[in-house]
Amino acid sequence: MPIPRPHEDEHPPYALTYVNAAAAALARHDLSDILPLLARQPGDLATLLHGVSHDAPRSSYAPGKWTLLESLVHTIDTERVFSYRLLRAARGDRTPLVGFEHDEWVPLSGANDRTLSSVIAEFGAVRAATIALLEPLDQNMLARRTVASGHDVSARALAWLVAGHADHHLTLIRERYLAG
Repeated sequence: MPIPRPHEDEHPPYALTYVNAAAAALARHDLSDILPLLARQPGDLATLLHGVSHDAPRSSYAPGKWTLLESLVHTIDTERVFSYRLLRAARGDRTPLVGFEHDEWVPLSGANDRTLSSVIAEFGAVRAATIALLEPLDQNMLARRTVASGHDVSARALAWLVAGHADHHLTLIRERYLAG
């Protein structure tokens, strides 16, 4: 079942960046639905990082920025949070959910003690779980909302946020971590 682009009242204003990133990725890959984009992103990540040197994953593109491994683990953590919110929304649970402090999570993640291949595999596993959560949802379930970080957000919007946030980080990897 197609997951149409969410309306602007279905997500907080900051999330428009990720909704737009998902829309741009759909256009770039000539796709009309978010599910095929979600399915292709783990392969795109693996292809992008194939042959990266041993030291590159523990490097950042500028002082004070996350390493490549930290950026990837942040992307995985964020997908887990967004997917949990998506589940709550789809099930009609409007209990307010607090935000999470990604800048505090990253240093505690142990990302730089991991191998790149283990992080790529984890991204694929988490994404498979997200897709399995989304596939059986009907339009009514996708339209349901929860409250996260003080904002109403629909399950549909959260699906787009997962794809757009991942695309944002794939773009950063391509343009900043692997440039030059």
